[in-house]
Amino acid sequence: MKVKGAQILINALEREGVEVAFGYPGGVVIPIFDKLYDSRQIHFYLTRHEQAAAHAADGYARATGKVGVCIATSGPGACNLVTGIATANMDSVPMVAITGQVKTNLIGNDAFQEADITGITRPITKHNYLVKRVEDLARVVQEAFHIARTGRPGPVLVDLPVDVSNSEYEDVLPEKVSLPGYKPNYEGNPRQIERVAEAINAAERPVIYAGGGCIISDCCDELRQLAERAEIPVTNTLLGLGSFPGDHPLSLQMLGMHGTVWANYAVHHADMLISVGARFDDRITGKVSAFAPDAKIVHIDIDPTAISKSIPVDLPIVGDAKRVLRKLLPLIKKRHHPAWLAQIEEWRRKYPLKYGADGLRPQYVVEKIWELTRDRDTVITTEVGQNQMWAAQFYKYARPRSFLSSGGMGTMGFGLPAAIGAQLGRPKSLVIDIAGDGSIQMNIQELTTAVRLKLPVKIALLNNGYLGMVRQWQELFYKKRYSQTDLEDNPDFVKVAEAFGARGIRVTRREDVEPALREAFRLKECVMLDFHVTREENVFPMIPAGEAVDRMIGGMA
Repeated sequence: MKVKGAQILINALEREGVEVAFGYPGGVVIPIFDKLYDSRQIHFYLTRHEQAAAHAADGYARATGKVGVCIATSGPGACNLVTGIATANMDSVPMVAITGQVKTNLIGNDAFQEADITGITRPITKHNYLVKRVEDLARVVQEAFHIARTGRPGPVLVDLPVDVSNSEYEDVLPEKVSLPGYKPNYEGNPRQIERVAEAINAAERPVIYAGGGCIISDCCDELRQLAERAEIPVTNTLLGLGSFPGDHPLSLQMLGMHGTVWANYAVHHADMLISVGARFDDRITGKVSAFAPDAKIVHIDIDPTAISKSIPVDLPIVGDAKRVLRKLLPLIKKRHHPAWLAQIEEWRRKYPLKYGADGLRPQYVVEKIWELTRDRDTVITTEVGQNQMWAAQFYKYARPRSFLSSGGMGTMGFGLPAAIGAQLGRPKSLVIDIAGDGSIQMNIQELTTAVRLKLPVKIALLNNGYLGMVRQWQELFYKKRYSQTDLEDNPDFVKVAEAFGARGIRVTRREDVEPALREAFRLKECVMLDFHVTREENVFPMIPAGEAVDRMIGGMA
C-alpha cells in the first residue's frame, strides 16, 4: 500500500526506536507534523526556539546514550538549528536533525524560506542528505541513524522537500545498511595493544588522560580496572568528567586551561601518558611543544583522523575504547608507584582549589550542590563561561552521563534546553543547570517549555552581573577595560521565573545557600535559584591561551 512520504518518515523513525523528538513547526513541515500527530510511539516536545530544540535533543542524547532527534522547517527554522548541530558535532553527540525544504523544482530559485541547509551544515555534520525522491526516504533515514550512532558519533541532517513529503510510495523496510566507504574500526590492532601493555608495565610516572570517548564507548569500568590494577592516576577532560569517579584516590580531576595544578603538573612530569577517547584539543595542550615533554604517548581513539592531529603519538590504537581496554587489561601487571603518587599528593596539598571565605562565592554554591546531591542520581548541565568551569572544578562527578556541557563549541544558552532534554530522558534523576546570568538569557524562553511539561528542572544561577569569563580575560590581559561585559541592567530573575510560571528563589547570603537548595530540591517543579555571588570572582588556576603549564596563573600561592 502506498503512503505519503511524511508517513514513511514517521514509520522510519519508529523503526529506529525514536520515542522523543524536539522542534518547531513551519510551513513545509506541516505534512510531517500532521503524521506525527497520530504516532503513539514518538512523543514530540515543542520548544520555543529551534536552537533550543537542537540543544534539548543533544542533552537527551548525552544523558541517555540514545540518538537525539530534532525537527525544524526550512529557511530560518533550519538555520536556527545550526548552532546546536555544530555543538553536537564538536562533542561527538549522536543526533539526527530533520529539516523541511521547499519543493524540489524551486530549489536554487530563492524561493520563500529557502536556505541551502545541506551546504550550510556540511562542515558541521558527520553527514547530510537532501532527499529528492520519495523512494529513497526510508533508506536515507536508516542510514542517517546508523551513521549518527556508530564509529565516532555525530549529527546527521536529513533535508526533506515538501513535495517529497506529500508524494506517495510503498513503505518498504530497507535492507541492512550497506555503506561501502564507511567501515569504523572497533577492534584495535593486537600487536599495538601488546606494545602499549609493555610500555605501561615499564612506566614509572604514568598518567591516564580520559576524555568524552570513554563515556560514549561505556568503558568506565574497564578504565577504573586499568587505573587500579597498575596504580595509575587519572585526569579527565571537561567532557570526560564522570568517566572516572572524581572522589577516587587516583582521580586528578580535570586538566587543561582551568584544570587542577596537580593534574597539569602530573601530565607535565609524566613518563607515560595514556590517552583514552580524548582528542588533545588546545584547551588541554596549551603550548604544544611543551605538552607532556618527557612522556611516551599512547592514544586510543575510534577516530583515525584524531591520531597525531595535534600532538605526535608514539603508540596509536584505532578502535573502540571499551573493546581495546578489554583486550589490554589481561596484559597489564599489578604495579605500585608510591614515589609518583606521593609527589602528586604533595602538589595537591600545596596547590589546592580554593576561594575566599567572605561574601557569597560561586565556588561555595557549587560545593554545596555537590554535598547535597552526591548520593543522589543527579545530572548537572551547564551554560558556558565561569559557571561551567566552577561546575567542573568543585563538583566531583562519580558517574558517567552526569555532566553535560558544551565543550568544543562553548555554546552559551546550552544548559537550560539540555537540562530539559536530560530530564525527559531520565525522569527519575535530579537535573540541575548550573548557569551564568549572561548565558542563561540566550535561551531563557525555554522556562516556558519546562513549566508546560511540568519538568522539575532546577537552575542554579551564579549571578555576578557580568559576562564573567570575558570580563576575567579583560581584567587579566586588557588592563581591566571592561568593554561590553557589564550586565548591571539584568532583569530581576526571580520575577522572570515567576512570569514563566516557575518558582524563583533569591539568595544573597552564604548562610542561606543550603536551605534554599534543600527547598528547591524538595519541590516537584521548575525552580530558578538566583544566587547573587561576588561580582569579580575569577576562575583559577588558569593557563593563558597558548602557554605552557609553567605559565599557570592563580592557585599557586
